[in-house]
Amino acid sequence: MQPADDEQPVRADAGGRTDFRHFDAVMAAFVTILLLSNVVGAGKVAAIDIGGAPFVFGAGILFFPVSYVLGDVLTEVYGYARARRCIWVGFVALLFMAFMCFVVVAMPPAPGWAGQGAYEAVFGQVPRIVFASIAAFWAGEFVNAYVLARMKLWTGGRALWSRTIGSTIVGQAVDSAIFYPLAFLGVWSTEQVVTVMVTNWAMKVAWEVVLTPATYAVVGWLKRREGVDLFDEATDFSPFAR
Repeated sequence: MQPADDEQPVRADAGGRTDFRHFDAVMAAFVTILLLSNVVGAGKVAAIDIGGAPFVFGAGILFFPVSYVLGDVLTEVYGYARARRCIWVGFVALLFMAFMCFVVVAMPPAPGWAGQGAYEAVFGQVPRIVFASIAAFWAGEFVNAYVLARMKLWTGGRALWSRTIGSTIVGQAVDSAIFYPLAFLGVWSTEQVVTVMVTNWAMKVAWEVVLTPATYAVVGWLKRREGVDLFDEATDFSPFAR
């Protein structure tokens, strides 16, 4: 029997339930935002005027942190093991996207088609940056999920804000510490790499703080709909566990 919409969630071990209503939809949203933020946002550098000086940033930073919020929701509501499954699905999707972009860009354009240059500019990403992005996502997301799941046990499920923000601080630190040196060290000066790395990490954490009320609303609604509050009390936290 499915729980009623207003039924209060019951505490349970994360491995005990499989009949979830909305897990597939949340996973689809997670992977969709991950792919779109890398395709649509990664190629554009935007600027906002602040006090007469332009603040330059990668446009993808506006939406990529939403995937971290959804990662928090997945771990908090459905447990580490199901979040792990979503991370692997996202990882494979990123690999396929990178391969597809490489193949499509490399194909010779038809005579008279003038869009090859624009296509290469948008989808012809530098392999080094693609590798750095995928590696940073994999490590950062697993750290984020692990910290959140552990903190849920430590806090007894209280103070959701502390573990969503805390896990993002650590997970995004790992993500940034991997991505920016791998992608830009030797291309930019070390000082510039460190400055951009710290600035973007701070912006992503700030996004998590801003979106905390939305996270509370989504987590609360999903827990009521699923009728259970899962704790990873007997979970194997290896990224490679089945």
